[in-house]
Amino acid sequence: MSLGKNKLINNAINRAYALLDYNDHNDMHKRHEFQKQTLLDDESLTENEKSEAIRIITKLYDEEKIVYNEGTKRICKNCNQKCLATTYCELCVRNYLKAKFSNWTSGNDMINNLIQECQMKTLAPHLIPEWIPYNNFKNIKYLAKGGFSEIYTGNWINGHFIEWDSKEQQLKRYGEQIVVLKKLENVENASQNWFEEEITFKNKQYME
Repeated sequence: MSLGKNKLINNAINRAYALLDYNDHNDMHKRHEFQKQTLLDDESLTENEKSEAIRIITKLYDEEKIVYNEGTKRICKNCNQKCLATTYCELCVRNYLKAKFSNWTSGNDMINNLIQECQMKTLAPHLIPEWIPYNNFKNIKYLAKGGFSEIYTGNWINGHFIEWDSKEQQLKRYGEQIVVLKKLENVENASQNWFEEEITFKNKQYME
């Protein structure tokens, strides 16, 4: 699992996970507090690196709380609703996405509805499924043919959503990134179940 760009921070986080005793730290809250304290005590990290490491594990902790609907809720200063996440408000993120439903379309009502439904259940900013217009890609190159599809690589110009900016009340993107694209044959004959499985898989990748 890729946690961040800094190898030193990633190694420290992995050490904190490895030190967990699941008999003692038998719920997500105890595990998070132990990992947090372990990182604070890690002498290989600077204070800034400790802060970044704790920010990363807190994002993962937030996702887990929302998945299992566990933990102490707080009142969001923006929407005044109770939310579980601490590094963002899951309700503000969903409201932000909902307000932009009319700004995009795949051209297929079934696909639109599925994406919108998943966005209204989103767990975290970096796990949001979305419709990406073709002109948001560049440098598309054929890679290979596999099964019933052709595989390409390309550059996603803006990149995926990565975090929620609480001050600006908007989602921020990763920036340009290389992605793998799949060209599907006979997509017009694909069933709703196929699309549901694809979107559900994308929304559960954090569990891997």
